[in-house]
Amino acid sequence: MTEQYFDKAENTGFKHLINATRFSLEGLRSAVERESAFRQELLMFLLVLPSGAWFAESLGIFVALLCACFLVLTVELLNSGIEASVDRVGMEHNDMAKLAKDYGSAAVMMSLFIVAAIWAYIVFNGFIPPR
Repeated sequence: MTEQYFDKAENTGFKHLINATRFSLEGLRSAVERESAFRQELLMFLLVLPSGAWFAESLGIFVALLCACFLVLTVELLNSGIEASVDRVGMEHNDMAKLAKDYGSAAVMMSLFIVAAIWAYIVFNGFIPPR
């Protein structure tokens, strides 16, 4: 891996927007390539979203599910960033490093609970006949 110098002082205006977009897309590509949890969550959402779209009583409810799915992916990216930073410092066992990784993992789990709750509401509500 070659180190390149990045001059933050020159990274302003439209150039900043272009670079930020490029860095974001590189991060997404890397997450898909390197992070199995990210790929698993993407696959899960490809299964959950169609049923959510089918049973959702309104566009707003479906958008809530879609936003919750994006929240999970966002938290997963942050968790992966925490793990990469901790691993860069050292691979030996450290109680504080374990805490950082466990907290990141717990945050992903909590965001998955949000998706599960919204999806369950949509699907179960879709099976209840209107009064």
